[in-house]
Amino acid sequence: MGTEGEGADPRTTMWAPACQAVALLLGPCAEVVLHDPDADRILAIWNPMSARGPGDRSLPGELDALDPPARDVSGPYERPRADGRRLASVSAVLRDRDGRPSAVLCVNLDRTPLERAAAALSAFGAPTVSRPEPLFEQDCGERVRHVVGAYVRECGRPVERLSRSDRAAVLARLDEAEVFAVRRAAPVVARALGVSRSTLYGQLAELRAAGAKDPTA
Repeated sequence: MGTEGEGADPRTTMWAPACQAVALLLGPCAEVVLHDPDADRILAIWNPMSARGPGDRSLPGELDALDPPARDVSGPYERPRADGRRLASVSAVLRDRDGRPSAVLCVNLDRTPLERAAAALSAFGAPTVSRPEPLFEQDCGERVRHVVGAYVRECGRPVERLSRSDRAAVLARLDEAEVFAVRRAAPVVARALGVSRSTLYGQLAELRAAGAKDPTA
């Protein structure tokens, strides 16, 4: 919706393409309003969120960007509506060649659909209960990935950058979880850590030998 046809205010004619571009980009979620700061009235409006139109009075607060005059862009600031919607708004003063305020552009973005979408995505991605461990007790690969993945997230380094002491810490956790009691677990662990089986067996032996010497370790 606009008033860029015959007889339109020259300010509307000048700024309508930019206003329409913003309205098209943000779609029905955004209301774009061009104001006359002197008459405190609407020059043109795109994607209106209410019944107001060109010639109507500007809403209170929409022309606050003119105070102080040196601040030409304000926002984003929150503007709650009576119907419960929450708007994020920006206001920009558009000046003429002499630097005087010629028009004020306001963009009011309805954040409600975005917040609902974010809440839905968050609900899908968040686990609601702890995983049923009995289902994974016999799945050696799953248990190894669970332990190794947890350590990688804690230390903040990928598997290929784990140091020897890091691998020892992971092996200690796997041994405590009795992963090596499962048949053919060693090749699975070696692949998960990116080492050879001989390296794995050697480091596991060192770990267990150190534990035997120090029962409190």
